[in-house]
Amino acid sequence: MNFARMMQQAKAVQEKMQALQEEVAAIDVAGEAGGGMVTVRMNGEHRVRSVTIDEAIWQERDRALLEDLVAAACNDAAARVDEVVREKQSAAFSGLPLPPGFSL
Repeated sequence: MNFARMMQQAKAVQEKMQALQEEVAAIDVAGEAGGGMVTVRMNGEHRVRSVTIDEAIWQERDRALLEDLVAAACNDAAARVDEVVREKQSAAFSGLPLPPGFSL
């Protein structure tokens, strides 16, 4: 492979990475816990956008339960973001020849 060809491929990878970063920033997923009693919305940069708590939880007045459900919903949302990002990475780079040992 000649140097010019390698540079073209590197530029293509860089352009795809930039487009992917923009796509990822726009991702919006919901994570849930307690059968939907707590919902956390998170963007592709793992920033929490909102937390929704069902009225029934407030009536329970169980602080430990609420804390556990919020943490679980955040973890669920983060896992969903990671899954969507992996899918987008796979789709974006499926046709590009990447150097040996290079993974996304």
